Amino acid sequence: MWGEPSGQGWTQVLELAAALVLCSVIGLERTLRRKSAGMRTHAIVGMGAALFVLVSKYGFTDVLDPGRVVLDPSRVAAQVVSGIGFVGAGIIFVRRDAVRGLTTAAAVWISASVGMACGAGLPVLAGFVTAAYFVIVYAYPPLIRRLQSGTMREESITVRYADGHGLLRSILATATGHGFAVTHVRTDRDEDDHSLVVLVLTLRGRGDLRVLIPRLSEIDGVRETRAGFALDDDEAD
Repeated sequence: MWGEPSGQGWTQVLELAAALVLCSVIGLERTLRRKSAGMRTHAIVGMGAALFVLVSKYGFTDVLDPGRVVLDPSRVAAQVVSGIGFVGAGIIFVRRDAVRGLTTAAAVWISASVGMACGAGLPVLAGFVTAAYFVIVYAYPPLIRRLQSGTMREESITVRYADGHGLLRSILATATGHGFAVTHVRTDRDEDDHSLVVLVLTLRGRGDLRVLIPRLSEIDGVRETRAGFALDDDEAD
């Protein structure tokens, strides 16, 4: 019962445990960033994907007949790849033209792949992909900022400020004074607090948003300032 042919030995238990550990580590990073899909979600998805692969490999050995029944274990793995898309779709959402949850959805998807690799008996590849994930989420953002520094680029910011105080002119002057040209302006009433205006600015220039955003936040009457409106990479993380 617990031998290798039946797929219920310690080898398979260790493969499930590897999926649990590696995917939990990926989920921990999401939890620390306070994202919707955290450690539990990634652990469940990864270990479930590993079990699906093990079922595909060993779950039908009792019905095999070389003359009549031939199984393709890769079919279950392919369905896992398709099915995990529904979980990712539930994480991604759009609010006021802002797309959020993209990186978290991708993290769930890669957790499924790590779990499948563990279930398929490929722990080295699973470990490498897990390590590569942390290189991507921690090393890429500063690298991208370094590559973008000093180049003409388009940025976007969202500012929430109190209505009726004439703050729009001060906000625009602050933005242009930090090396940006304002190419598009859009205003709307805040859905949660109608006394606030939501201002979306599209900026172009060589300025640094990390300097501009704190300056805008210091303006009396500004309640919130954040980067992005079409795609906020931090929220997408």
